[in-house]
Parts: sequence; structure tokens; C-alpha cells
Amino acid sequence: MTRPTVALIYDFDGTLSPANMQEFGLIQTFGKDPALFWSRSNQLSQDNDASEILCYMKTMIDEARASGVHLTRESFRRFGSMVKLYPGVREWFGKINEYGRSKGLQIEHYINSSGLTEMIEGTEIYPEFKNVYACSFLYEDGEAVWPAVAVDYTAKTQFLFKINKGVMSIRDHTLVNRYLPEKERPVPFSRMIYFGDGATDIPCMKLVKQFGGHSIAVYNPDGHEREKSERLLSEQRVHFVCPADYSEGKRIYRVVTAIIDKIKADLEIEALKG
Repeated sequence: MTRPTVALIYDFDGTLSPANMQEFGLIQTFGKDPALFWSRSNQLSQDNDASEILCYMKTMIDEARASGVHLTRESFRRFGSMVKLYPGVREWFGKINEYGRSKGLQIEHYINSSGLTEMIEGTEIYPEFKNVYACSFLYEDGEAVWPAVAVDYTAKTQFLFKINKGVMSIRDHTLVNRYLPEKERPVPFSRMIYFGDGATDIPCMKLVKQFGGHSIAVYNPDGHEREKSERLLSEQRVHFVCPADYSEGKRIYRVVTAIIDKIKADLEIEALKG
């Protein structure tokens, strides 16, 4: 018998990791301070009223060329292996998967990020994800030359509908727009849990919440972001606010296991109605 699926969908930077993934060595290899890199990228965006995501990807290519750095898939993955994670993240997936199994549920994990797919592929947790929806580059002669996919805050919402309908392809616009009765969709919104930390996550967090799923705003307990997360709660954009410690027994673990319990109970109630 097929177990009902629950999708846990994560932003990456600031949600699973305490900083932007590019700041764990990649930007520094251009001989640049991260603050200066982002300042130049943001200025390019502002001067041209252009996408911040496309501008950071262009700035990355420009800085690499200027410093003689070759941005290959392998180099991105190597820098991805340097990305630091929040406490408990490495063990989180196995523990939550097991908890879901104990309730008769199948847990799936997804990334929905404005970061780089190639870097995420280099992290030790990459094998835990069913799919990664994130930015990526086009390559010529093995070197990054142009953005292939740029994921901003509105683009992120489309991937929720792809998860809802079981569409893994980023380029697809046919299957995701076909009519599919609610009962035939692999992951109803009511069985989604969205984790995010910042402005690029607000549309997704609000959408999941409106459609009956659950949204969690996480913040770095060592920083000053709690007020920002609490504001999302007061504005009714999320259900929960949690410090970014994924260890067993911590608040985010208790919240997610409670949501899983609720999903299981809701399924049992629906079955009784039949």
C-alpha cells in the first residue's frame, strides 16, 4: 500500500545554513570581501532596474573572469562542500523520515532556493533531497558563461505547484499547467511544510499557509533576525517561528513532528467520513 506523501520544502541560505552559500569560500577566491561583492551586485541591479538574482550571477561570472578563476561544475561543487550547516541539519532528514514512517507517511525533502544548484550538489546533504529547484548556469567548454535558471521570490511559487503535481523538471510548463483533479495530485498543499527565513520566501510561505499547509520562519539564534521572523508571524504569513537548530527535541523538531501528527490525524478523519 502506498503511503501518503508529506513534502518538506526548504529555502537554503539562512534556513539550512547560517549565511549565503557563496560566502563560504567562492566569493573570496575572486579576491573579494563578500560585502563588497554583494554591494557591486546590488548596485548593478539598482542602476539597471534589473533582477537581483540575474545580477549576482552576472557579477559572479565577471569577477571570476577578472581574477582568472574558472567556474566549472566541479569547482562549484567543491565550494559547496565547504558550506556550513545549522546544528542538527545533517541528522535531521533521517530522524524525520523515520518519524514519518512510524506514522505511515512518506516524507520527501525539496530545496526551493535562489542559491546555486551546482553548489548544493556539493553539500553533504544533497542526497537527501528528491529534487532541487534553484539557480544554475549554462556552460561552454566546461565553464559557466550565462545563467540557465534564475530563481527569484515569484519564481519560487511555481515550484510549489510542480511539487503538488509531481513535476520535477524546471523547464516544464506543460505538465504543471495541465488539469489534474485534486485527489490525483501526489502532494496536496495540505501536506506541505515550508521552511524559510527571508523576503524571497514570503510568497511561498503565504501560499502554502493559504492552501492548508504549514509554514515555518526560521532565524539564526546567534544573530538579530528573530524580530523579522516574529513580524512574519504577526502579519499571519507563517504559522510558526523557530530558531534554526534542527536537533532532536528542539523547537523546530517538535513543531514538525506535531504537524506530521496532525496530517496523520486529518487523513484518518477523512477516511472515517468515507
